[in-house]
Amino acid sequence: MKVLAFAASNSKQSINKALVQYAASTIDFADVEFLDINDFEMPLFSPEREAEYKAKGGEPAEAKAFHQKISEADALLISFAEHNGCYTAAFKNLFDWTSRIDMKVYQNKPMVMLATSPGPGGAKNVLNLAVTSSPYFGGDVKGSLSVPSFMEQFDTEAGKLTNEALVTELSAVVQSLQS
Repeated sequence: MKVLAFAASNSKQSINKALVQYAASTIDFADVEFLDINDFEMPLFSPEREAEYKAKGGEPAEAKAFHQKISEADALLISFAEHNGCYTAAFKNLFDWTSRIDMKVYQNKPMVMLATSPGPGGAKNVLNLAVTSSPYFGGDVKGSLSVPSFMEQFDTEAGKLTNEALVTELSAVVQSLQS
C-alpha cells in the first residue's frame, strides 16, 4: 500500500507539514510518499489562462504531475492550513488547476484529513470545508482530526504530539486508512 502525504500549505515552517509528517510516521502498514506543494506552483488559475494552456495542448505540467501522484497512491493523508477560514491560496490554486484535468481530484481514494492552527480553533473551519466537499471531488474520507493550539500540543524538537488523548485519536484516524 502507498500513502501520499502532504500539507496543504506552502509555508516552509508549516505546522501542518509537521503534523502530517508526524501522522505519517505512525503508519506501519504502508509506504509513505511526501509531497511539498511548493513543487507544484503555477500561475493563478483563471479562465483566460486555462484557455491559453488549452490552446497549447493541455493543462500546466505541475497540475498533471500532481494528478499523477494522486493516481499512483492507494490512500491520501492531508493536513490543511487555514487562512481566514479557508484553504491556503497555494493549495486552492493547485486544486483548481488539477480539477480541470479531473473534477474527481481525489480519484476515489480513501483519505484522512487533518488540520491544525496555533489557536484553539484548530483550523476546524477549513477542515469542515475539506471533509464536506471532498465526496464531490472523489474523496472517500475515512476520518478527520483537528489539533487545536498546536504549539501547546506538539514538541517541535521531538517532532511529535505530546497530548496523549490526541495521540490516541490521531492513531485511530490514521489506522482507518487500512479499512
